[in-house]
Amino acid sequence: MDWLVTTATFLVNEILSVPAYLIGLITAAGLIALKKPAGQIAGGAIKATLGFLLINAGAGSVVGSLEPLGRMIQGATGAHGVIPTNEAIVGIAQAQFGARVAWLMIVGFGLGLLLARFTPLRYVFLTGHHMLFMATLLTVVLATAGLPAWAVVTVGGALLAILLVSMPAFAHPWTKRVTRSNSLAIGHFGTAGYVAAGAVGQLVGRRSRSTEDMKLPEGLRFLRDSMVATALSMLLIYVTMAVVHLAKSGKRAAFEAFATGNGAAATDVGNYLMKAVMQGLQFGISVAVILFGVRTILAELVPAFQGIAQKAVPGAVPALDAPIVFPYAQNAVLVGFLASFTGGLCTLALLAWVLEPAFGLALVLPGLVPHFFTGGAAGVYGNATGGRRGAALGAFCNGVLITLLPAVLLKVLGAFGEENTTFGDADFGWFGSLIGFAAKAGTAGGIVLMLLAGAAVLAGAILVQKRVVEPGWDPGARRDALLPPQRTAPPDALAGTADTASTGSARDAGPRPYPKLPPPAGAPAPPPPPPPVD
Repeated sequence: MDWLVTTATFLVNEILSVPAYLIGLITAAGLIALKKPAGQIAGGAIKATLGFLLINAGAGSVVGSLEPLGRMIQGATGAHGVIPTNEAIVGIAQAQFGARVAWLMIVGFGLGLLLARFTPLRYVFLTGHHMLFMATLLTVVLATAGLPAWAVVTVGGALLAILLVSMPAFAHPWTKRVTRSNSLAIGHFGTAGYVAAGAVGQLVGRRSRSTEDMKLPEGLRFLRDSMVATALSMLLIYVTMAVVHLAKSGKRAAFEAFATGNGAAATDVGNYLMKAVMQGLQFGISVAVILFGVRTILAELVPAFQGIAQKAVPGAVPALDAPIVFPYAQNAVLVGFLASFTGGLCTLALLAWVLEPAFGLALVLPGLVPHFFTGGAAGVYGNATGGRRGAALGAFCNGVLITLLPAVLLKVLGAFGEENTTFGDADFGWFGSLIGFAAKAGTAGGIVLMLLAGAAVLAGAILVQKRVVEPGWDPGARRDALLPPQRTAPPDALAGTADTASTGSARDAGPRPYPKLPPPAGAPAPPPPPPPVD
């Protein structure tokens, strides 16, 4: 019998408790369930394992890059400052809670499929990295509150499952307004910002024209590259904090900011500033490594989950990542990003001057990546219900939320609140804070309060689904009634185009926002349209 105990101990301690191996086994199990070939099963499991090791490697580099920034922020402002970066905080947390995160994610996804199968909330959440992020947040919050591992996995899995089906339902009236169909939902934990943007659009933009009637500079489109946006935003933040720290604390204290870990203090002002530049770029590289690891895992894990979901919940609505709405209003994406970033800066000022002195909240510095993705999507939602004003003001509200809520969330993250980074998107902030404060009631009382909070969210989502989504309520119907009727494009704007006879109106031809332009002078006449088919 000794060999049996030894084998079981080995499996638990050396395999099932090692997150990288566990993720590989999960992936293999999913691919086996889909009856994939043996070679694809083995390759998928190995790639998922390597992806997890990449996350750990990137996380170590992120921690090293954030230490000098934390010193500079402390010296420049006298307050604790953080950069909300989901990938960074997840990578840091994996080192301590990786196995529990993996089990919680499995339990949450399985229970989410059951809820989708047996409740009116027939949404299958397929944004794998946000599933991983929320599983990590719940693990950190519950473990920090002192709950045992079994409670972290079971209670956290139930809460994750509730969010996976509930958040797409809350946003779905506005998502249908954006997409003009019921074929997909939003599966992204920035939902509170998107709903807020859609609601603000209803209030402020009844007669405002669409952002798609605007022409925006092409020079801003490079910010769509997340690696470039991360590196650029961090470079600017590092250099700004370095200059302020130098001016306030003097050379001696400022130069010592980089004497962390294996780093050496700066030797002069030029060396000090270039170290700040290098650390900003290094942070961008570290996050890129973590992102590559996450994508490597999800490239194998999500297809397995998706195949299982299709069999378990036939006819369900897939809930997909936020960029799925970007093509519906591309100008609104850039308007939303700029407005959200502005909202973040304004809220940062509020934190620095009022909330940090009064309540001890950390300073949350705006990063380009969360503001681009969540702010861009919020701009699309705001534009759908309120045109330009809705896109700008709705996304501004999103910027306020993703700056203020992470500051509150830090209060329930325990030691992870000192890591100079945290979770960035709106749903992580409000739900993590709600669960974290409920968990402070003790093990038994905390579990009861957390489950009651989850039940309230689930009941609210079912109510929205039955009373709002299924009856077909359109949040932009009043605006449509107030806008002037669509005008037919002038004849000369359509002259000489190939499909003049078949369209008659640029507006009637589909979603094109502009009338067609005439061909340049001297261009050959296009062939006539084909005769109608009897």
